[in-house]
Amino acid sequence: MTKTIAIVVSLSFAAASLISCAAPTRVETDYGTSYKLQKFNQTANPAAEKNLAPVQGLDSQASNGAVTKYHKEFEKADKAPTYIFNMGGSGK
Repeated sequence: MTKTIAIVVSLSFAAASLISCAAPTRVETDYGTSYKLQKFNQTANPAAEKNLAPVQGLDSQASNGAVTKYHKEFEKADKAPTYIFNMGGSGK
């Protein structure tokens, strides 16, 4: 009889410990909250998407120069990179 009670108590304790491990932890429930909070805090004007007026600031020559410079940077990257692997030794 006492053996049966000990088995039932140990099985119930094992089942309770397994069920408690399945619950979400504090980290899981708050996962991503800090990222969302920082993104919200760094948004200067949340209603900016509703403003359909054209952007003021750069004239046509300045913006054309910026776009040209942007496109030239991709032309420089077309060169194949050169890799040098030194596997040790004296080099003589």
